[in-house]
Amino acid sequence: MQIKVAVAYHSGYGHTAKQAAAVAAGAEKVPDTQVRLVSLAELNDELWEVLQESDALIFGTPTYMGGSSAVFRAFVEATSAVWGDNMRWKNKIAGGFTNSGNMAGDKLNALIDIALFAAQHGMVWVGLAEYGGWNTSSGSPEDLNRLGSWLGAMSQSNNDEGADVTPCASDLRTAEALGRRIAETAHIHRAGRAAVGFDEVSA
Repeated sequence: MQIKVAVAYHSGYGHTAKQAAAVAAGAEKVPDTQVRLVSLAELNDELWEVLQESDALIFGTPTYMGGSSAVFRAFVEATSAVWGDNMRWKNKIAGGFTNSGNMAGDKLNALIDIALFAAQHGMVWVGLAEYGGWNTSSGSPEDLNRLGSWLGAMSQSNNDEGADVTPCASDLRTAEALGRRIAETAHIHRAGRAAVGFDEVSA
């Protein structure tokens, strides 16, 4: 049984796009998983079709001024038509990721924004299931989940470095872990619903 996963993101300077690619790479490691990487910069018919036919939607945005970007918010508000049409994304698996220039940067607020958005659509949220890293005297920035996030994947990119340099490898491995977990959960969810005779996740 093939599962479709869409990684839908906005990236202002390329850093979140690099993180999105890592999320997609993680999801692709799960057998029988088709992954589409889609930008939210243009809200066209193809985008809406990809999102509608996907079993899992993983959303990404940079954290700007303590919240999601204006482009991402425009996408969120445009989904009101989907919500109003019998909650068409209900029971899809959802997850999220974000990047900022500061170590903290209030990235949690951006992830909460995405999670609430998914909840209002009746989606099933899946977070990161990895111990926090870089939190002991023997820890390292190379640790998985070095920023200690569980609601979703976080990454940090120095403001004076381009996407060819940052986010760092550990943040990208963390993004991969999120993508893989969401794809695995989507398979389990789809199989479970089929086993008990519920309608399929995707309309």
